[in-house]
Amino acid sequence: MVKAIVRDPLFLAQKSVPATEADKQVVQDLLDTLRANLDRCVGMAANMIGVRKNIIVVAMGPFQFAMINPVITKKKEAFQTEEGCLSLDGVRPCTRYKEIEVDYLDQNFKKQHGTYTGWTAQIIQHEIDHCHGIVI
Repeated sequence: MVKAIVRDPLFLAQKSVPATEADKQVVQDLLDTLRANLDRCVGMAANMIGVRKNIIVVAMGPFQFAMINPVITKKKEAFQTEEGCLSLDGVRPCTRYKEIEVDYLDQNFKKQHGTYTGWTAQIIQHEIDHCHGIVI
């Protein structure tokens, strides 16, 4: 189900907690909400729909996928950039990495490990920051 976007910076600044299989509906709601906002959004974290769980979704070309309890395990080549967010107005400076490795659970709660580069890596880093209560 498509959910409303949370715009409260105090709520967004709270750390999320690990997701469990009981959160499968949150994963689906987050994917539905991302798909409804693809014209202006490339990734979302569960706190953006009012749920403080470590769940993110990412648009990678024509595909959208979920990462549950994602953890960045490696980072390479830091760079400075500016990012905006569907939940906030304007853009803010931040440090990102050109390549990251991530351990996570997929939508079926199966363990995954992936290496991501470029724009997809940047999206994942932004959404994981949301899970940590870092407001960018």
